[in-house]
Amino acid sequence: MSEKEDLKIHEKLAKKCFNKTWELLEKADRTPEEDNDMIHTVHASRYHWGVLVANQQGTALNLQRGEWQISRVYTVLEREEPALYHAKLCFKITQDNNIGDFDLAFAHEALARASALAGNKKDYEKHLKLANEAGEKIKDKGDREYFFEDLNAGKWFA
Repeated sequence: MSEKEDLKIHEKLAKKCFNKTWELLEKADRTPEEDNDMIHTVHASRYHWGVLVANQQGTALNLQRGEWQISRVYTVLEREEPALYHAKLCFKITQDNNIGDFDLAFAHEALARASALAGNKKDYEKHLKLANEAGEKIKDKGDREYFFEDLNAGKWFA
């Protein structure tokens, strides 16, 4: 198998695992086995995006969104340490690569949710405020509405 074919497989798996993770996140009545599958698929997706980025076939945005999704999975599962760890990675990638708009708002959202879960009220309030401010600046109306719908949904732990 050629390197090009190998990278195509990584891309297919990155997308497939990302989408499977979304499917599981949106499922209201996940079993414990599905919770475990969700952890595995989200990390697998991020791994495959990492391979693609290392071979100039992906972007920092792919990594940023992967870290955001990992943080969301752990937040939903109420596992504060990995939720906060991956939210911080998401935010670092966002800052280091001047990623803005929709993705900046979601980076702050991830830090706000993970901080709330960890019981850190100061960071929760700071990043919730910054998420709202960044959300107001999202250029596309549909993206802005989606962001605020998501921000106002789900479980907050503060």
